[in-house]
Amino acid sequence: MSRIGKKPIPLPTGVSVSIGPEVVRVNGPRGELSERVPRAISVEQEDGQLIVKRPTDRGEHRALHGLTRSLVANMVEGVTSGFQKTLEIQGVGYRALLKGRDLELALGYSHPVPIKAPEGIEFEVPQPTRIIVRGNSKQQVGEIAAKIRKQRPPEPYKGKGIRYEGEYVARKVGKRA
Repeated sequence: MSRIGKKPIPLPTGVSVSIGPEVVRVNGPRGELSERVPRAISVEQEDGQLIVKRPTDRGEHRALHGLTRSLVANMVEGVTSGFQKTLEIQGVGYRALLKGRDLELALGYSHPVPIKAPEGIEFEVPQPTRIIVRGNSKQQVGEIAAKIRKQRPPEPYKGKGIRYEGEYVARKVGKRA
């Protein structure tokens, strides 16, 4: 098996990895994550680091190698420090409210929009116009943040809606007389 072009993944202290057939489990201070690994790709633990190897340099093996390395590295980062996405709400009367673990959004509709917090995800609302989504799984955090943004995406004329922190919304001019 060759190992061309990809760096080994260092394991911080307090993180343990169990490698089974086609499954990698990572335990850390923030919890446990597991991911399936393609049959052709192998993951080995050597000298406090994880090494992902591929059998050949064919295109499909190189693609799976990079994907697997990224997924495993994200699992290690997720169980040590976790991931977060910040959303901004812009618009008069638009706001977010924390109800227990769940989120309630007032977005100009005739009703409030509830968002349930799935297992492993926590919401924080430091201001009524900011939402922070935190969790161990990068994929799950991104998916929930996208689901929240989808409730009222930013529109190009006035810029109202929910956007990611730092997201640029291209503005259009309105109609001309």
